[in-house]
Amino acid sequence: MTVTMNETIAARAVEALKIYGSGETEVRALDGISVEFRAGQFTAVMGPSGSGKSTLMHCVAGLDDLTSGQVFIGDTDLGTLKRRDLTLMRRDSVGFIFQAFNLVPTLTARENITLPQTLAGAEIDEEWLSTVVGAVNLADRMNHRPSELSGGQQQRVAVARALAARPDIIFADEPTGNLDSKSGGEILDFMRTAVDTYGQTIVMVTHDSGAAARADRVVFLADGKIVDEMNDPTADRVLDHIKSLGD
Repeated sequence: MTVTMNETIAARAVEALKIYGSGETEVRALDGISVEFRAGQFTAVMGPSGSGKSTLMHCVAGLDDLTSGQVFIGDTDLGTLKRRDLTLMRRDSVGFIFQAFNLVPTLTARENITLPQTLAGAEIDEEWLSTVVGAVNLADRMNHRPSELSGGQQQRVAVARALAARPDIIFADEPTGNLDSKSGGEILDFMRTAVDTYGQTIVMVTHDSGAAARADRVVFLADGKIVDEMNDPTADRVLDHIKSLGD
């Protein structure tokens, strides 16, 4: 069943400021950014190198602290959480997909996929796990360790791991950066399906106009600020816009 996108806000930043260094060496990686990410939507974040796109994702995901401003996952202000509560929030409500697959080499594909739930002592929903594994075409590789999988298969394990716990939102940082075009396309197809069919919310940082074209919306950053947005993007429109920003 296809899930219709709603107007619920899955995550947002309010006047987000992130400063590195001080004095003459001060760098404003985020310069007062306010942005919302709607539930059930696939958003791409793009911009030139040093624009702040990865910093924005890390701060909204609770992986890094703001200098000032606020970040919310749902209605929860991450700045009000104690360190343990923040860790639990990330574990229970947030999924991550990185360019590096971050798999545990001694665990099988299944064990890697279910690791966050195992650590949390949560019961594995076998029906949902089977759905996710089937969707990423890994059913015959579940007992293989990462060294026995191709790069594309390892990233599919990482994507399945992010989805298996049914998080409120998934953050993906250059998820196809280490993959060939065919494997990268398969990952993007599944991420698109996860949004359209399963109602997942995904925020993806990418430099690839073709990857961004799979999203519902593209947010463009430059010099730590949001400079534009694009709905229903195409690869050509995104590429032209990125060129105008200097990338």
